[in-house]
Amino acid sequence: MTPTQMSATLTPSPEVTFRAPDVSDGVRLWEIARDSEVLDLNSSYSYVLWCQDYSRTSVVAEVDGKVVGFVTGYVRPQAPDTVMVWQVAVDADQRGLGLAGRMLTALMDRVEGDAITRMQTTISPDNDASQALFTRFAERRGMTITRRDYFAPEVFPDSHEPEDLYTIAPRT
Repeated sequence: MTPTQMSATLTPSPEVTFRAPDVSDGVRLWEIARDSEVLDLNSSYSYVLWCQDYSRTSVVAEVDGKVVGFVTGYVRPQAPDTVMVWQVAVDADQRGLGLAGRMLTALMDRVEGDAITRMQTTISPDNDASQALFTRFAERRGMTITRRDYFAPEVFPDSHEPEDLYTIAPRT
């Protein structure tokens, strides 16, 4: 196949825009989290509030005017140089395109101007996909990633898995 034939057979991928969420995105974030069937679903109110109060430390991915993914985060009160990533989600039809990693990059690029140099998240031990996502993110940025036990199952009122704390930091 010639390059001209090959380019004619490829479907161009849609343009993705990364931006801070606003209040009107809250319902869509809730829908994406609900439809993921793997994230802990928070109340719809919490997603609206998150888009209002933590938009600087959160990101949405938009394709053709529709939000198709999000990262929610906040600055840790006890560690003002650290953004804590709460949830990462991508619509089922957009998975496998690298959007989650690109949203993490967009978030870190934005908050670095606020003297934030580290990222943390919690991941359950059986969530290989999230572990790989954050490991690849750290590698792309030339940063270290460490893991430690964080929340044991007995601290939760339901049958929640344990959560390990992952820290992504500059190499020293």
